[in-house]
Amino acid sequence: MTAAQWLADYDGTLARAAASARMASDQLRQVGGSAISPRGEVQIMVGPSGALEDLRLTPSARTLEADQLARLILATARQAQQAVGTQVVEIMTDYLGDGPALDFVKENLPAEARPVRDDDYFTNPPEITR
Repeated sequence: MTAAQWLADYDGTLARAAASARMASDQLRQVGGSAISPRGEVQIMVGPSGALEDLRLTPSARTLEADQLARLILATARQAQQAVGTQVVEIMTDYLGDGPALDFVKENLPAEARPVRDDDYFTNPPEITR
């Protein structure tokens, strides 16, 4: 292989990597999550970073005590953030593949946005309130 061929191959590799990074970036910008409380009193929408973008309360939310409503809003927001975290991990898995770089992405997601693993459910079961 000549130096010119090697350089052309290397340029192609860089171009493919740049295109893949642009595609992952475009996909990440479109990520969003939403969740609705079990009885429908609260609906939450979060953006790509997991930040709250919309909160809707139905009239039945008024029947809840303030602390119940607050807990319900937070629990529903966590579900929406987990949906975003799952999408981010899927996109980055396609981009990075399994390995240390993907582990780094997972570790740096906010705790509430990390996808729930089966092992997590059994070690830290969800709090059930009435």
